[in-house]
Amino acid sequence: MTFEEIIQKIDPQIYKNLRQAIELGKWPDGRVLTREQKEISMQAVIYYENKADIPESERIGFIDRTKVEATPCASSSDTQTVDVINVS
Repeated sequence: MTFEEIIQKIDPQIYKNLRQAIELGKWPDGRVLTREQKEISMQAVIYYENKADIPESERIGFIDRTKVEATPCASSSDTQTVDVINVS
């Protein structure tokens, strides 16, 4: 069985488990994903998302570029000056 054939057999539950494993970096039993497992799982998830017509905004790795750039957490009026003193 080829990689393509295996990926084509992914169902929604397998997709969900693979996606969660990628997000957490570990399998459900707690074992850490190797680099190769992450790469293969990511390929499978991306393939499934395209095949299943998952909306782009729900796909793994989606970055919403329609939002306005965020502003800093603190405004300039919230900042304080810090005086550094040298104690010798």
